Amino acid sequence: MIRLTKIFTFETAHALWGYDGKCKNIHGHSYKLYVTVKGQPIDDLSSTKNGMIMDFGELKNIANQLIIKQLDHAVLLNALSEHKLLGERLLQEGHKVVFTPYQPTCENMLLDFAEKIQSKLPENVILAKLKLYETETSYGEWIGEDQ
Repeated sequence: MIRLTKIFTFETAHALWGYDGKCKNIHGHSYKLYVTVKGQPIDDLSSTKNGMIMDFGELKNIANQLIIKQLDHAVLLNALSEHKLLGERLLQEGHKVVFTPYQPTCENMLLDFAEKIQSKLPENVILAKLKLYETETSYGEWIGEDQ
């Protein structure tokens, strides 16, 4: 079994509705997302991907399409909270807003990302791990073996 990891960075703001600390205010992070997949390298001389689990470019396209392009330089808000009203006002003023059906914490973002990425991986490739840095010293992990 071989593991491959691709690293992505994106800038996103969020606010946590009902939180009792500073993160109740809109604030931004320079997120760093590590996407790790695992599988067996293709052993087929007729395949253009011979020797690979999957092409790094394909993994990049999946993450960029489903996550990075959606969230980069956006404000992430919980659509099930009073922040929905704030988000609608920001949209009217031309801001990029992404509404989530969950509190936009690092933990919930990881669950969301895992579901999205897994749905687009080739059949022989398994999502092994996601690591999402919210700050330089704080991150969360989703590990496939724990699910």
